[in-house]
Amino acid sequence: MLVLTRRRGQAICIGDDIRIVVTRIEDGQVRLGIESAHHVTILREELLESVRHANRSAQAVVPVEFGQWLQSHRPPNQDAANNQEEQK
Repeated sequence: MLVLTRRRGQAICIGDDIRIVVTRIEDGQVRLGIESAHHVTILREELLESVRHANRSAQAVVPVEFGQWLQSHRPPNQDAANNQEEQK
């Protein structure tokens, strides 16, 4: 881990595409401004962890349980359409 000391108004650059500027320091908090290309995704760490946790939970679904859930949440007319397709 690289640890840097910066004052308000000073910045660090990551590659050619990302610039992080210290915009305010107040009451034990640092406010950062991030300049980057539009295609670069920037997320707060806690949001990224939340998404990772949700993805892991979704992977833990047992396929049999998912099939049962899918059957119970399928619109009624879709079952009839599927039966017609199977009979062809």
